[in-house]
Amino acid sequence: MEHRVRTRLGDGSSTRMTRAEIRADLIAGSEIGARRAKAPPLEDHEIGHLVDIFTSEARFSAVDMGAEVVLSFDGSGNLDAGTRVDELVGYQNHLGADTLELYAIDYSYKAVKTILTFEAQTMKNAQFGLIAPLQYGAMPDLGRYSMPDGPIPNWAELLPQGRIAEAREAQVEAIEHAVADMVYVADGMWEAGADGMDFDTAGAAGDGDLLAALTAVEKIRGRYPGYGIELGMASECTLGMHGELTYRGERLAGMWPKDQLRMAQAAGATIFGPAVNVNTTKSVAWNVARACTLIKPCMEIAEIPVHPNVGMGVGGVPMSPYPPVDATSRVSRALVDILGCDGL
Repeated sequence: MEHRVRTRLGDGSSTRMTRAEIRADLIAGSEIGARRAKAPPLEDHEIGHLVDIFTSEARFSAVDMGAEVVLSFDGSGNLDAGTRVDELVGYQNHLGADTLELYAIDYSYKAVKTILTFEAQTMKNAQFGLIAPLQYGAMPDLGRYSMPDGPIPNWAELLPQGRIAEAREAQVEAIEHAVADMVYVADGMWEAGADGMDFDTAGAAGDGDLLAALTAVEKIRGRYPGYGIELGMASECTLGMHGELTYRGERLAGMWPKDQLRMAQAAGATIFGPAVNVNTTKSVAWNVARACTLIKPCMEIAEIPVHPNVGMGVGGVPMSPYPPVDATSRVSRALVDILGCDGL
């Protein structure tokens, strides 16, 4: 009987597969990604390298010395206001974070606007004790502007009723509010000494959400040419909740990572974070091959650093509160080795 190595599924559970089964999963994951995004599948030597990574019996896998990449963090410093600065120091000194992020537990620019004075003071205090760049982050979170939480009619309720035009008008109105709030927070954080802003999970509410983020990035870049701006995506394909929204003449709905990157660059972002969601029923190898295939076209045109998202449930990392290190280390190495990405 052929030897079976221990590996993982997309939900983090342990399983065992033969070398042939892992190779078949890698090929299948790459092929489905290629079909969806109309991108070339991984080459034979790339599949072979991934086979070696995922059939290794080692507990932990890592890139070669000299091939290390920058680690950018969102969600660092997430405890209560009295200890967030201490936690940021811990991320820097003990976890080796290359960049840090301050954020409020209600991770939305709409919410942060109401407490900006306090967040700006915390940002200023944190800068005195840190060396690594510290940015401020939250989600565009376009849905927050719809009723009952916001002032705009809820397009998720209008769409099932067939009130398409009204649903689209509501999203356009919500975009204006979201952009104003994101720029407002960015202004405050600039004054407080932030090194940059992170617009995280952009596109989570569809093409309107992404348009709001891109518009905010463009406005902020015009005000502060030296500001760092990271744009992290919510998924590999932009959902068309509106369907007809454009940025610089290009329709946002249906965009895959390569085109998302082009829009981020055009808007003035300084780091782009593509996100590829995992299929929890497939192996980590299958998910990694799919992620590599979808993100690889970005590297051919990237003019800014590309940091693939490797948090819980994205980039091949299992959907688990505490993803196992044997999986996360293999995912990280695979993305760096195959893509040549600038960071994670």
